[in-house]
Amino acid sequence: MAAEQQNVIHNTRQQIIKTARKLFSKYTYLGVSMSDIARKLHITKAALYYHFTGKAEIYKKVLDDAFNGFSLSIAEAAKEKTRSRKLCKLIKNYLDFGLKEGNLIDALVLKLSPSDPQIRKQIIQIKEQIVNLIQPIVEEAFANSKLKNKIDIEMVTLLLISTMNGLLLEYSMLKQKIDTEKISKQIITVLF
Repeated sequence: MAAEQQNVIHNTRQQIIKTARKLFSKYTYLGVSMSDIARKLHITKAALYYHFTGKAEIYKKVLDDAFNGFSLSIAEAAKEKTRSRKLCKLIKNYLDFGLKEGNLIDALVLKLSPSDPQIRKQIIQIKEQIVNLIQPIVEEAFANSKLKNKIDIEMVTLLLISTMNGLLLEYSMLKQKIDTEKISKQIITVLF
């Protein structure tokens, strides 16, 4: 019975995180309340508080969950055979993920985080982890280049991330569709 109850609790927590992720992605952290999450799940706020201490804890779990998904998409890009295909897949996956996650990415890009210092710290850590995931692929792109010793790989990585974040922000504000395949090829042509 105890194992079954633990499984139910785990599944409920996962459903809360999944629902909150959709809400945060659509309305931002500040635009979502515990009441909104409870209402969407058709549960009471008390039931929600049984599983989480508050909105900040849920948001941190959502950020962790989102980053894990992002990490998998970057790992998928790293499996490509050629440097060019790795870069193209990296950019496409980054943009696809950013489009899907909406305001979660805006929080990482624009620091639209709540005043909670723990959440700000987590966002900073996630941004550093993103750079650490992407930098080896960028480094590999310049491995046999004449420019290898003349460029700062970390700076080029930050330039690439900033370019992608800027595009995501621009397209989200204009509410336009984005052809991630075409854009990834354009970025590679311009930057690499």
